[in-house]
This record gives sequence, structure tokens and C-alpha cells, in this order.
Amino acid sequence: MADLEGEAPGWDAIEAAVARVVPAQQPLHWLTNTLPGQDGIYGLSAYLAGGHWLLVTFGLTELFSKESDDLLNSGWGFELTLRVPAAEAEPPVWALRLLQQLGAYVFSAGQPFDHGHRMDPGGPITGAPDTRLTALAFANDPQLATVTTPHGAVRFLTVVGITADELVRMKATSTAEVLTELSFTSPLLVTDPHR
Repeated sequence: MADLEGEAPGWDAIEAAVARVVPAQQPLHWLTNTLPGQDGIYGLSAYLAGGHWLLVTFGLTELFSKESDDLLNSGWGFELTLRVPAAEAEPPVWALRLLQQLGAYVFSAGQPFDHGHRMDPGGPITGAPDTRLTALAFANDPQLATVTTPHGAVRFLTVVGITADELVRMKATSTAEVLTELSFTSPLLVTDPHR
């Protein structure tokens, strides 16, 4: 995808990485800011893949030009992914809002997420009381590998909705151990708010 003012090699590299793991399609796009990286992610894309939506952020890395002094990594060095069941013609609004809020958190707090991190946002991740998923875990994406862009490396971290009990178990053992258990029934770590 090209920016209105020029090329977007970082964006193109992310899209190329995703295209290798999903069926050929025209993804759905949402732009969230008028300026890239202003105070959160620049945009989101949703791809249909095997009964679920794969959501991908754009803007935690440098999409248009190199702005940071870190020559090895692009921007924060990662983009977020989230997989949710494809129950409707578009992904659920809560999932888009969650990724946008997580991106805004990274920029406002100056704290990047990493593999193994956990977060308790203080309520249901969907914003509605009809789910047991009240916390989040972060892991290297099970399909998308790190890619090299003209602006540095980009890793993909997947966001996984977890229950309060799973969060307690992660604190007692490790995030990886509980996510490995979850991957037995959902290898791609799809976040199903009804599980």
C-alpha cells in the first residue's frame, strides 16, 4: 500500500509477510490516525483465514521512512496480531478497538510488549460481561516470522485473550507453559470470547 505522499516500504513488507500465510484476498483496512505513528497505530488490516480473522496492526514500526536511531529495528520493532472467530462478514469491533488501545498504550507509556508479557486490563477484553476473557498474553506469532524491511526488523506478536484463572497459572508457572496448553486446542491461538 502506498501513502498518499509517497511510498510505504514498511507497510509493503508487512503485507507481503501476511500474504504468505493467508489465502489471496483483498483485506479490510481501517486507518486510525491522520499522521503515521502520531500517538498510536496508523491502521489495521483484517484477513480471512481458515474460519478466523487475522488482524494486523500497522504503525508500531516505521511504515514510511526511518525516523528512529535504532538501525536494527523498525520503530518499536514489532506489530501486533490477533485472531478471532470469523462469525460475521467483518471482525468484531471490540477486537479492532483492543488493538488500537494496545497500540496507544505502547506510545503513551513508552513500553513495548514482548513475547511472554501479560496484561490485566481490569475487565472483559470485549468490553461486555458475556466473556470469561479478562486478561491478555503476548507471544511470538505462530505463523508470521520476523521480516526485514528497509527500516529494520519487524517481529509479529500475537495478542491472546485469557481467563483470570489462566493469568494466575501463568504467574505461577510461565506464560509460555499456559499458551502451549491452549495451543493444543487452538494451534494459532485464536481468541474466542465464548470459550
